[in-house]
Amino acid sequence: MPASAADTAARRLDPVAVRAALRRLARAPQPPWLHAEIARRMAEKLSVILLQPERVLDWWSTLGAGAALLDQAYPKARHLRVEPDAGWLAQSRVQAQRKWWAPSRWTGGERAVAIESDEIDPGAGLVWANMMLHAVVDPVALIERWHRLLRVDGFVMFSCLGPGTLRELRAIYARCGWPAPTPGFVDMHDLGDMLVHAGFADPVMDQETLTLRWSDPHALLAELRGLGGNTAPDRTAGLRTPRWRARLLRELEAIAAPDGSIGLSFEVAYGHAFKAAPRLRAGEATTVSLDDMRAMVRSSHGRTGASEGLR
Repeated sequence: MPASAADTAARRLDPVAVRAALRRLARAPQPPWLHAEIARRMAEKLSVILLQPERVLDWWSTLGAGAALLDQAYPKARHLRVEPDAGWLAQSRVQAQRKWWAPSRWTGGERAVAIESDEIDPGAGLVWANMMLHAVVDPVALIERWHRLLRVDGFVMFSCLGPGTLRELRAIYARCGWPAPTPGFVDMHDLGDMLVHAGFADPVMDQETLTLRWSDPHALLAELRGLGGNTAPDRTAGLRTPRWRARLLRELEAIAAPDGSIGLSFEVAYGHAFKAAPRLRAGEATTVSLDDMRAMVRSSHGRTGASEGLR
């Protein structure tokens, strides 16, 4: 894992721009449809995992658009919806309160609760994070925190954009001599290294490239803005001129397919890994919680089945 992975400049991600993009997205009537589609694809991967978590942390829940899928996959679990800022938290709490009619309300309290990220107690069985890790300046620190929040044999599952995203648009900007239109995306293999570095076991990484097509460049640019916009620190400051926009539209039209549609690539990386029982070395003083000790005993008897279920 590169030592500069946690450095803002190396990530080419402006935290101020990220916060502004999140505020803008919070005003939209619903999350981007691409997030919902990736959540659906990621939820299909849950079927190969044998573990049934009792507590689920849905990271950046509303923007990730996977709450309903998690409810369906784990109907008996308690779901905690973790949001990126106060605006998203308020929106998420409203959605959680709308479930007042759920049967869980009459059998021990609400199952879906929206909380601040600093209110989380450790011991979760699943951390689910859909389409958000690419918007984090320090993914190393966040992955390490996920590890601390999980119980032994709990697992993390996430998706995010990879380096192949918008390569056609980046080529246009490079040809025109403009600053890059995207932040830096972390490679799938580097994400796997981060998981191992944080203490996760048997990480499984996968990726696919989706090609989205639009009928005209105006629709394309509007959708890109709806996905968050450019949060790179070296993006052009201020507004661009009508002449610049006209050239961008011409450049986009120039890469259109014979049918007139314009396609852009989106590389999506998927990852999951589990938190293994701590290894105790002879003669080493180690403090282990009672819950972790119980999990270590369970793990010694059923470890093989859990590992096979993760693959």
